[in-house]
Amino acid sequence: MAVQRSAEEQVMMTREGYEKLKQELISLRGDGRSEIAAKLEEARAFGDLSENAEYHAAKEEQEKLESRILWLEYQLSKTRIVEVGDLDTSSVSLGTTVSLRDLDAQTQYTYTLVGSEEADPKTNRISSQSPVGKAILGKTVGEEVMVRVPKGVRHLKVLEIRIA
Repeated sequence: MAVQRSAEEQVMMTREGYEKLKQELISLRGDGRSEIAAKLEEARAFGDLSENAEYHAAKEEQEKLESRILWLEYQLSKTRIVEVGDLDTSSVSLGTTVSLRDLDAQTQYTYTLVGSEEADPKTNRISSQSPVGKAILGKTVGEEVMVRVPKGVRHLKVLEIRIA
């Protein structure tokens, strides 16, 4: 019997984002742990562990690695994948690509709305939890929104919604 998770517990993510985190987890469990083990073994060879800076640095790196592994396992365990075939382009939703016009600056932007764990502003992948993401979520073509961002208020209009 599958466990049902409440909406608050779920992390919404695209298949691409899920696979990226899964690959990171596999890499950290394998290569990451092996590298740390080698560093610890090398540091132990230097002798007295109480005053061994290399050993303490390797232990600290190991703790960070294990924390990241635990975090990834937790995130992946509560992920709900949004499949491309399930997307509806009648309104902005997670996984859709949206063209917007800034009505004040008369500039156009295109963003893909993704889960917070896979956001990458450099590639125009914005989180559905970001100010712009929250404001446009559920909007339809032609709708206008006012969004408070760190640089002030942006007046945006939805021009197009598509699946990338």
